[in-house]
Amino acid sequence: MDQIEIGKFIAKCRKEKKLTQTQLAEKLNITDRAVSKWETGKSMPDSSIMLELCEILGITVNELLSGKKVDMESYEKKADENLIALKRKAENNMKKNVIISILFSTTLLIGIMVCLICNIAISGNLTWSLIPVSSIIFVWVISLPIIILGKRGIIASLLSLSVFIIPYLFLLSNLTKTKAVFSIGTMMSIISILFLWIIVAIFNRIGKSKKLVFLGITFLLAIPFVFIINIILSKMIAEPILDVWDMLTVFILLIFAFVSFICDYNKKKGLIK
Repeated sequence: MDQIEIGKFIAKCRKEKKLTQTQLAEKLNITDRAVSKWETGKSMPDSSIMLELCEILGITVNELLSGKKVDMESYEKKADENLIALKRKAENNMKKNVIISILFSTTLLIGIMVCLICNIAISGNLTWSLIPVSSIIFVWVISLPIIILGKRGIIASLLSLSVFIIPYLFLLSNLTKTKAVFSIGTMMSIISILFLWIIVAIFNRIGKSKKLVFLGITFLLAIPFVFIINIILSKMIAEPILDVWDMLTVFILLIFAFVSFICDYNKKKGLIK
């Protein structure tokens, strides 16, 4: 399975169908930059759109993965070869991720050991080191799914964050002997996690095909999030609901949202790539 050859084959089939990269991208609800990356061999079509792509180009998935037209005599053989190549690629990616996760875990473990040794050497027992150690472990638990699974691990990491953030804040509050860490931190984390889950849900619905629209919606949703955070903080620590910096933040978010929607509109009209 040669990615370069597959890219050339996609370009050839597209041209035979008298489609531009932009037209093909519009049919698949993706950017023409993604199509360009396929055709130059820099990336492969996502499995979620592979069937639709093949239907548009008038080829089979087997032919797409082979990078050429396949006659019936060698069809089954090519199918087996492509399945083996895909499995091998997935295994190689998993091995790389496992190696990275081991290096990441080892680095954090060294950090934990350094904190504990320094604390004992200076104080004679474990005191301040428990704060960075607990934080390092928390980061490890949240980050590991993404490191091992890549994009597929985002949901697992967000789920871990949702489950462990409150126990972590409770532990941190006891270690620092500061009740506000738990009370304020819990409220902020619940709102923040809810916001993240909403963003993930929106991305799964529209983000894969309309990334600029998703980006614009994210910026707009961040505005009420800012207001909710400030209202809660104002009640908990007697701070003003809005100040100049908050208004500036809202203004910047509106500008970013406007720019995202304008760019998406211009892409649809073919004014920008």
